[in-house]
Amino acid sequence: MEPKGKILFEMFERMLKAVGPRGWWPAESPFEVMVGAILTQNTSWANVERAIYNLKGAGILNPSGIRNIPEDELAEVIKPSGFYRVKARRLKGYVHFFYEEFEADMGRMRSQDLIPLRERLLRVDGIGHETADSILLYALGKPIFVVDAYTKRIFSRHNLISERGNYEEIQGMVMRDFGRDVGRYNEFHALLVFLGKHYCRRVPRCEGCPLEGL
Repeated sequence: MEPKGKILFEMFERMLKAVGPRGWWPAESPFEVMVGAILTQNTSWANVERAIYNLKGAGILNPSGIRNIPEDELAEVIKPSGFYRVKARRLKGYVHFFYEEFEADMGRMRSQDLIPLRERLLRVDGIGHETADSILLYALGKPIFVVDAYTKRIFSRHNLISERGNYEEIQGMVMRDFGRDVGRYNEFHALLVFLGKHYCRRVPRCEGCPLEGL
């Protein structure tokens, strides 16, 4: 194992021991995860939860519900998520893709090979690397690591990457050592999000951090 790999495993073990399993992604269905992955772009999870609540209340947190509701009405339902007109268009576009490519069949989508499926997702308007990988990992159980702003911040402060490290470099570094362990990818990403929110903030709180001294 590369030296960086040893550090990554120690980070994982320290965080898990300190704060326990995160139980992420909170959702009642894989489709809810997909919707949440799009809604969480450029906003807090608390805002996404309010939008999800509205979708459930309107009875449209399902592929047919989002496909059939007019886009302007969908925008009003998801308004708490911010950038709601853009996100309404992206949700409609994603659901169109889901129907066109997989007939809105989660099992059919899940049966696809990881890399070709990822490439197809990235061609959908508004689906970037982080959103695509969140869908692949959390909704479909594919072995891929999600990189976000917290990951970049924590890794750069521990000298694992440069501040300009790109998505693929960071993802590859983790995946070389973590193999195809879906559960570990899930937990590691969730733990890094927790650390980024509570300790490794823009102004860091190093005292008491699970990674203090590492």
